[in-house]
Amino acid sequence: MYNDVFFYCPYCMQKNTCPFFDEQMKNFSDNDEISRFDRYEDSYEFQDSNLLTKEIHSDSYRASDQEVNRILRLMRNQMPQFFSLLQGVGDNYFRTAIAFTLDNAQTYPGNINQSVNRIFNDFRRRNNSIFLSLRSLGVPNNVINLTFRSIIEFTLRNIKPSPAPGPNPTPSPSSGWSKWEDLGGVLKYSPGVSSWSANRLDVFVTGSDNALYHKWWDGSRWSDFENLGGVLTSSPAAVSWGNNRIDVFGKGSNNAMYHKWWNGSRWSDFENLGGVLTSAPAASSWAANRIDTFVRGTDNALYHKWWDGSRWSDFENLGGVLTSSPAAVSWGNNRIDVFVRGQGNRLYHKWWDGSRWNDFEDLGGNLTSAPAVSSRASNRLEVFARNQSNQLITKTWNGSRWSDWQTIGGSFTLDPAAVSWSSNRTDVFTKSSKDSLLHIWRN
Repeated sequence: MYNDVFFYCPYCMQKNTCPFFDEQMKNFSDNDEISRFDRYEDSYEFQDSNLLTKEIHSDSYRASDQEVNRILRLMRNQMPQFFSLLQGVGDNYFRTAIAFTLDNAQTYPGNINQSVNRIFNDFRRRNNSIFLSLRSLGVPNNVINLTFRSIIEFTLRNIKPSPAPGPNPTPSPSSGWSKWEDLGGVLKYSPGVSSWSANRLDVFVTGSDNALYHKWWDGSRWSDFENLGGVLTSSPAAVSWGNNRIDVFGKGSNNAMYHKWWNGSRWSDFENLGGVLTSAPAASSWAANRIDTFVRGTDNALYHKWWDGSRWSDFENLGGVLTSSPAAVSWGNNRIDVFVRGQGNRLYHKWWDGSRWNDFEDLGGNLTSAPAVSSRASNRLEVFARNQSNQLITKTWNGSRWSDWQTIGGSFTLDPAAVSWSSNRTDVFTKSSKDSLLHIWRN
């Protein structure tokens, strides 16, 4: 039920050959002229160096050489397999793809898969000579496509962010975290937040009248609170799976899960998705028109309900003993990470790796709130919670290990909410002791 259109294999990006690669490429048909996918060796030695050293990256691109070189250095350090795979090409074609992506990143908004697909299609159309040259030298079509798609995605994930919410709060030089910003309002429960584009934030809260309220950052200023109606008895959860798309979930007065969405032009009515919830829901998305929601049931177990693009599933029991609402995030295709507070007030982690659910992992701590989670990049996680002093604390996964708990500070009530809209940006929202909305961020 978790199969999706091929993008790349998230389980072996660090390998030069992938056992799933050829099989997945057979399912990928994005106007490739060649239906036969060759098996390939680890690298290619090119005899005609003149063809490959011809300068392509030029002043026709707006991207600065400094930014192109910065991303190229990062790529060489983090993705060396692509440099060894196409020996003899040098940096020329990579620089061209990086510059093209930098120039067109804002032209093709949306989630990461949508942006990569659109930029790749445009890049291939405008630079078809690159693809023809590599193909004439014996490089299989699937290798060429995989290489440039990966370069485009890597560039998008490592673009330096635009200036964002300011002038307040002011960054703290010591920690990188801003000062706390009070955004007003009267919250009954904790907030929820999502982002559908760079420098865009959509925050949702349940007001004192139990209606759903919406406040957004449009890249230059905060809006007023917008009343979206309904009767909620929990914190809302929000997720965005595409450009100008938002899906919001909450627990209704009958303890069922309710769903309301923005389709780019208007808000839908509330949709009753059933269930008997004993917590606020959580939501994540790993692809366009794909949503995974999580709740705590009457037996305190974790339950999962998903939208596959055409229909909603039934609730799936994932076990565990939860003492809080869950939190969820997706950092890659067919990947989901779920966090809960469990027995002993400790943080527990459960994840879907593309083929199965893993057991709960005990990450320790002494939490006095439900956790919140965000992801800045592939295989990166930031978890937030409240400690016994009502301060914000965080624990991060750097791709290979978990950090210790660190204290960010502040003083707030109930649960935090978090989102990342770039590889260098995290925004966290909480409810203050005065019931107003608080915001803190870090570049």
